[in-house]
Amino acid sequence: MPFGPDDITDDYIGWLNDPQVVRFSNQRFHRHSPGTCQKYLSSFMGTNHWFLKIVDGQDGLTIGTMTAYVSAHHRTVDMGILIGRREAWGQGLGQDAWNTLMGWFLEKAKLRKVTGGAMRANVAMVRIMEKSGMTLEAVRGAQELLEGKPQDLLYYAKFHASN
Repeated sequence: MPFGPDDITDDYIGWLNDPQVVRFSNQRFHRHSPGTCQKYLSSFMGTNHWFLKIVDGQDGLTIGTMTAYVSAHHRTVDMGILIGRREAWGQGLGQDAWNTLMGWFLEKAKLRKVTGGAMRANVAMVRIMEKSGMTLEAVRGAQELLEGKPQDLLYYAKFHASN
């Protein structure tokens, strides 16, 4: 479902300001407010890029967000995910959302390649990409710092079956 202005709630802003939730994200370097969130949402308007909310089918609560930066010219998309509601962690909901969106881009939209990336230390995200059938495409060694320690960035990809 598209993320809209009504989704900029205290809960959502709280996720972005929760050090545990954004531990592996560069969002950890920013303080978020309704204004910064509206500005980010507006950055998707008039583009091919997507900003989606993830809703738990059991209780209807928004548990996270996904981004998809689409390059129509190259028929590629770079995806990202944030499960903000900590109570939803470890239940497979992020995996389900990732697989669903990736599958849609490859099978319905007929994009030729889906990519995603994470710090090596972000074991949950690495697991999501690997379990979705993506393969490690590149490593940028010691690219970023996490709590003062250098971290590799891992980049994964999956191609449409016809490629």
